[in-house]
Amino acid sequence: MTFTQNATAEAPPHKSAGRLTGQDRVTSRRRFPLRELGPVATLGVLILVFSATSGQFLSAGNLEVILESSAIPVVLVVGLSFILIQGSIDLSIEGVMAASSMLVSLLIANSVTGFDLGWWAILAGAFLGSAFGLVNGLVYTMLRLPSLIVTLATWFVGLGIATLLFPGRQPQILDERLTRLALDKSFGVSALVFLALALAVLGWLVQTYTQFGRISYAIGRDEKTTKQSGRHVRLHKILAFALMGLISGVGGVMISAQLAVGNPAAGEGFLFPAVSAAVIGGTLLSGGTGGVLHSIIGVFILEVLRNGMIQLGVDPYLRHVAEGLTIIGALVVGNWSLRARLRIVK
Repeated sequence: MTFTQNATAEAPPHKSAGRLTGQDRVTSRRRFPLRELGPVATLGVLILVFSATSGQFLSAGNLEVILESSAIPVVLVVGLSFILIQGSIDLSIEGVMAASSMLVSLLIANSVTGFDLGWWAILAGAFLGSAFGLVNGLVYTMLRLPSLIVTLATWFVGLGIATLLFPGRQPQILDERLTRLALDKSFGVSALVFLALALAVLGWLVQTYTQFGRISYAIGRDEKTTKQSGRHVRLHKILAFALMGLISGVGGVMISAQLAVGNPAAGEGFLFPAVSAAVIGGTLLSGGTGGVLHSIIGVFILEVLRNGMIQLGVDPYLRHVAEGLTIIGALVVGNWSLRARLRIVK
C-alpha cells in the first residue's frame, strides 16, 4: 500500500475517494502532508544543521559510518513495521537476537566447540529467531493475551537461553565467511549494509503489493470489520510475528558478524531505538499507519542525530537529552492530528 493509498483508506467511508469536498481538501492539506513529510523534514533539518556546524559531517567516511551503524536497526524496523501496523508490538527483539547470536557462534567454526557447520549455522540462527516469533504469534492469538506481555516474557526467555548456551568464555568466531560480511567493503560499506538495503526493498514490496501487507493495514485500522469480512486475521498476526522473529534472528547473525564473538548480551540496546525510530517515522503504535519506509526514515533521524552530536563533541548525557527532545518534536510535527491514537497499544 502506497502513501497515497494510505490516505485514501483513511478517508470517511461515506464519501467517494475520488470526490472531495472543500473541507476535505483543507483537511487533506493540513493533515496528510504534515504527517507524511514531517519526519522527512526533520531528517533534512538535522542534515543541514550538522553540515553547517561540522565540516566532517558530509565527508565520505562519516556517511559510511552512518550507513554501517544504521544497517541492523534498518533490518529490525522492517519486521517491526508489520507488527506495529497491525496494532501490536514485539518486545522480544533483544532476547531473540542474543539467543540467535549465541547459537550461530557455537555452531560455526569457533574457539570453544568443535562444531563447524558453516552456512548451516547461520541458517540455524535465523530459524531459531523465526521459531521464537512463531511462538509469540501462537501464544498471542490463541490465548488472546496482550502482545506486549507475551513478547516481554519471550525477551527474558531468549536472554535465558543465550545465557545457558554461553560456555563460560566467549567463543571467537573463526569462520571468515561470516566475519567478512562486516569487514569486506564494497563502495565503502560492508555487505551488511547491502543486506539491509535488500531486506528494506523486499519489506516495502511485501507491504505494498501483497495481500499480507494490505490485510496488515486493515487489521490495524479496524480489526473487527476485517474479521467480519472473512479475512484470516489470526493467521496474518501469526505470520507477522514469525516474520519479526526471522528478522530478529537475522539481526543476531549480523551482530555476530560485527562482534566476531558469541555474547549473550549481543542484542542489548536494539529494542527501544527500533521502536522509537518506527514511531518517529510515522508508524504509530496504534496500528494502521506508516510502514517500512516511514520506519527507516526514523532510523536515519536517530542515527544522524547521534552521529552529528558526536561530531560536535556534545556531552553523552546531553546527547540523551537531545535525542529525547527530538523524538518528542518529531512526533508532535508528524503526528499531532493523530496524537490520541498514540495512546493505544493492543
